[in-house]
This record gives sequence, C-alpha cells and structure tokens, in this order.
Amino acid sequence: MDRIVIDGAHVVTVSGQEHPGGHVVVEGNRITSVGPGPAPREDGPHRRIDAAGCLLTPGLVNTHHHLYQWVTRGLAVDATLFEWLTTLYPVWAGIDEDAVHTGATGALATLALSGATTSTDHHYVFPRAGGDLLGAEIRAAARVGLRFHPTRGSMNLGRSAGGLPPDEVVEDHDAVLTASAKAVADWHDPAPDAMVRIALAPCSPFSVTGELMRDSAGLARELGVRLHTHLAETADEEDFCRERFGCTPTRYAADLGWTGPDVWFAHTVHLDDDAVATIGSTGTGIAHCPTSNGRLGAGIARVRDLVDAGAVVGLGVDGAASNEGTSLVEEVKHAVLFARAVGGPRALGVREALRLGTLGGARVLGRDAEIGSIEPGKLADLALWRIDGLGHGDVADPVAALVLGAPPPLRLLLVDGRPVVEDGRMCTVDTDEVAARCAEVHRDLVAKAG
Repeated sequence: MDRIVIDGAHVVTVSGQEHPGGHVVVEGNRITSVGPGPAPREDGPHRRIDAAGCLLTPGLVNTHHHLYQWVTRGLAVDATLFEWLTTLYPVWAGIDEDAVHTGATGALATLALSGATTSTDHHYVFPRAGGDLLGAEIRAAARVGLRFHPTRGSMNLGRSAGGLPPDEVVEDHDAVLTASAKAVADWHDPAPDAMVRIALAPCSPFSVTGELMRDSAGLARELGVRLHTHLAETADEEDFCRERFGCTPTRYAADLGWTGPDVWFAHTVHLDDDAVATIGSTGTGIAHCPTSNGRLGAGIARVRDLVDAGAVVGLGVDGAASNEGTSLVEEVKHAVLFARAVGGPRALGVREALRLGTLGGARVLGRDAEIGSIEPGKLADLALWRIDGLGHGDVADPVAALVLGAPPPLRLLLVDGRPVVEDGRMCTVDTDEVAARCAEVHRDLVAKAG
C-alpha cells in the first residue's frame, strides 16, 4: 500500500481545525492521520513531503461545468445569456466524441491545476451523429485523474415549440429517458470511493418541457441518483417563466418535484424571498458560479441569504465558453468579493468561502462523508499550495493568502491518493499537446458552423 507523509504544512481541515506546522498521513486512497506537529515516525516504505511554507487544504469540488465548451471559448464575449446561447448553439451542434473528449481533457486538466480534485459536468447537447459523448468525457476524466460526477443532460423544447434552442439540437422525450437510464446503468458507481457517479440534468425551463422535468425527477429517484438543472440565472429566464408558466422559475421547479436534498440548481441569481425560503427549507443544493454570472452580466446570487436559510451551497466554474479561465480557486475568491460587493465586508468570510469550495461542494454532490474535509477515514483528495513566495510569503493569514491573493503555485494535488499535479505540472497529460489539439478542434467547429 502506498504511503505518503505530508509534514510541516499549515493544515486547514475545513471541519473546524487548523494545524500550523501540522501533518497528514495517507495510506492508499485514505487519510489515516491528521494533527499538529510532525507526523508519528513511519516504519516501512513511504514518501515524505517536507511541506514547510505550504498550505494544505481539501481538494476543491466543482459543482457546475460544461466541459465541451472548452473548445468554443472566446465567442459572443459581450452578449447576454440568451444572445450568447443563440450564437453558440449552431457551433455546439457540430460536436462529436473527439471534440468532447478533447475539450473535456483540456478543461479538466485546467481545473486540476487550479486545485480541483472533483468535478461535475452538465452535458445537455447531443447531436444525432455525435456518438457516445458522455463516454467521451468520462474517458477524459479517467485520463486526467479527477473524481467525476457527469450528468446526463437533455433539451427537448426546440424553437418551433417555443423554446430557445434550435430544433436540430433537441431530443425526443422518450429518447431522453431511455438514454438517461442507460447512462446510469453503464456508468454510475454508488460505492463509497467511486470515481464516477451520474446525475440526471434536464437543461433549463426554456429548453425542456415540464413533462420531461417531472419524468426525469421520477426516474432519478427510482434509480437513486441526483438531479441538476440551471435555474433563475437571468432576468430573461424570470420573464420567460412568468409569461409561459405564470410563476417564478423556483416555483415552477418546485411544483414539478424539483426541490430537496437530492437536487442542486446552478446559478440561482434572481430569487425573491419566497424562493430563498423554499430552497433553504428543502435543503436543496446550489452551484454558485460568480465568475460566469459576472461574465454574462447576470447579477450576483444571494449566497449569504441562501446559506442562512439552510441551502447547501457549493461553487462552480460554469462552462468555459462563459468563463474562459475556469479556475476553481478563483471562484473561491470571487465568491468573497461578489458577496461583499452587495452585502458589506462581513457578508462572506475567507474560511467560509473555502468551505463552500470544498465541503460545501461535497455536500451538494452527496459526497461529504467521503471528501471535502481533511479527516481520518476520508478519501485522500488534497491540495498543497506554496504560500512562501513573493506573492504570499508576507500575508499574515495563510487562508487569506490563498483566498484573497493571486492563485498560489500548486505543489501537489492528490486524487484518491494519487498525484495528479506536482510542482505546478500535470502528471497525467501533456498540457502543450492538449492545448494544440483543443485549438485545432475549436477552429474546426467554428468553420463547420460557418
């Protein structure tokens, strides 16, 4: 069994303790010891890491992404959400297994380099000739080495039926349910140390019928998997729901059975007090995506109110076509800054933001018993950050150095006890090669869309 001893780091467990100059011991894929001071003497073969000058945190957990968008970045950069979508749908209509695998590899490697050990993905575009797109991104996650929670998304409300997406990128209701059940049967692993778990994720109120939303919820609960969708992202969506359904997006979702601890929503920017109370009282999860919300001018989510109401809140980078950086550690920083911009300097603390990016995200995905904090028995998903350099060495608070400073160098990233990043470089993929291939796929997709 591989044994790793990390000694001398400032250990932030996120579960309530910090150990300046502390230690963590990993055996196989599990944490076996956490505490102050040097690690107990280890007999037998092991790797010891002198982590003086470093901050050790749980790996970050990304709760919302669209990985395929990595190869369509930099388009419609000054557009609203609906303008951006109508510009990009024709480009996305050309994706296939190769494009998705390439984009997912680039996006997941970038996430790893930003301290993420677990990511979800909301894939909802399935062109008829695209091939096995879900399998393509699952293979990419295995190649990069991240713990992965992809969702089998869907759209079945095309433009001819009053929806936003063009008809050529939507699917039939029954076909979606069949493909959703197959995805769970093929890929979902309920084991405690699972590297892949599936959720069901109809895209949004303006691209999916209420019937599909309701039936997807029933299927997910029958199969024992979670539910995810976009909700209340923009004022346009609010207007759409009021005009078409006569209620707010949150009330519409709740009436279809879409609240509860097995559900998480992305964005939730435009919430009234009743919506906040509904989400909080039902323990529904939220993927807060501050950078994407800013990029699209959608607004700032009511994170403080949601947390106080009892919602389960994590962080997400969102799709790379609306957040070209997709750095999860930057989302932790932006969560603080955006909350304080509207709520004052005490609206969100630096440690609370780090908790959202780690244990909060794990709770959103139903994995908080296994990941999200540094505790004996939990999976060894860890991020070791260098904070002794020019950008961070004189910052009095190590957590503030990580959260408020520039993203620090990543000394080591462990996923399931295995190194994925060391000294700022990927251990699993050649990033130069991946970047070149991503650029090639981007050019092909844009050319194909005309």
